Amino acid sequence: MKSNKSTARWLAWPAPEALTRVGVPRGRLVLDGLLIAAISGGIVVSAYRSGAFPGWYGALLPLGLALAVALIAAYQRATLANRLTGSLGLLAAVAGLGLAAHVAGAHTAATLLWIVVSVTAMERLPLVVALATVLVLSGGFVDADETGVLGAGVTTAAVLLTGYSLRLDAEARSAGFRLLAQERAARDAEAASAALAERARIAREIHDVLAHSLSAQMVHLEAARLQIEAGAERETVLERVVAARSMAREGLAETRQALSALRGDMVPVEDYLRELAVQDRAEVRVVGARRHLPAEASQAVRRVAQEALTNVRKHAPGARTRLLLTYEKGEVALEIRDSGAPAAPDRPGTPGAVGVSGAADVAGLGTSGSGYGLLGMRERAELLGGTLDAGPEGSGFAVRLRVPA
Repeated sequence: MKSNKSTARWLAWPAPEALTRVGVPRGRLVLDGLLIAAISGGIVVSAYRSGAFPGWYGALLPLGLALAVALIAAYQRATLANRLTGSLGLLAAVAGLGLAAHVAGAHTAATLLWIVVSVTAMERLPLVVALATVLVLSGGFVDADETGVLGAGVTTAAVLLTGYSLRLDAEARSAGFRLLAQERAARDAEAASAALAERARIAREIHDVLAHSLSAQMVHLEAARLQIEAGAERETVLERVVAARSMAREGLAETRQALSALRGDMVPVEDYLRELAVQDRAEVRVVGARRHLPAEASQAVRRVAQEALTNVRKHAPGARTRLLLTYEKGEVALEIRDSGAPAAPDRPGTPGAVGVSGAADVAGLGTSGSGYGLLGMRERAELLGGTLDAGPEGSGFAVRLRVPA
């Protein structure tokens, strides 16, 4: 496996990002431009000083330099497209210009051109091809250098080191681009996931508020229709209509509250509990430092409190009720406990909030006048990673919610 990876690395082209100048700092671009200008000037000046182009032949120098620049530019485009044959052909043309200068006697200019070819090959070609290119040109270094093999060896080593350093620098920049692209993709995925979660939350709110309320209204209105068809008394029919209107009013109020929650402008959960407890004369106590709760946790607390108080009104009217909201480390807890319905003279010892029997308890948990149901609230708590426990306690009933926050 390692052998295959190593072979692929030697035969692979640099990444596309490494073959472009995108992301290169402006200062680096200026320095590169000055370096290119200096090399170009050195080629022309050394060629003039060599005396190889006397008189009108001197006009060939700027033309040859312009041709070399055009070939290098075309070579960069060819490497960006990973065209190996075209890239080698363009480099061979530049090396041929150097050979012409060398034959004419401009040895320094020829060496500079071959250095440019070698460095750009090491920077932009597959490593195997780049090393072969430098090896071919090293013979020219030996022939052009007055110090012979030693000077040519130093030149070749400098070319290899410079070209490979530029290659590593470009590949590091390319890796940075790829990492940035991955981070952007991760942020996009996170945003999409958050949008889906928000849609799911809105769907749950709409379901909790509207679906149950409307279904309850339909039940009452259908019952009223059947009573009218059966010729029931006016008071009986009116009772069903009034119940449906009450359901509609409660549903409208809950819809407004849910929309406020979705907009993020709902009142703090402590204030909401106090307002909710006023009509039942319930006692509200808050323990711990108040802090902002996530929307899901806040809605869970509100819904459970509303459902529990509705159950108390339905199954234990007149019971004393206490609400305890506790801010704990990493979570929030809500406890609603009632004392049970006051004992009637003819029915002493009536049990608390949900009913007389276990079956009544289950029915009270599943449905209530508000339509949400503590079983639904338990599912919501579990979705948030929390818990909801409800059951008889003493002569009354207790509901305990705990969710991360």
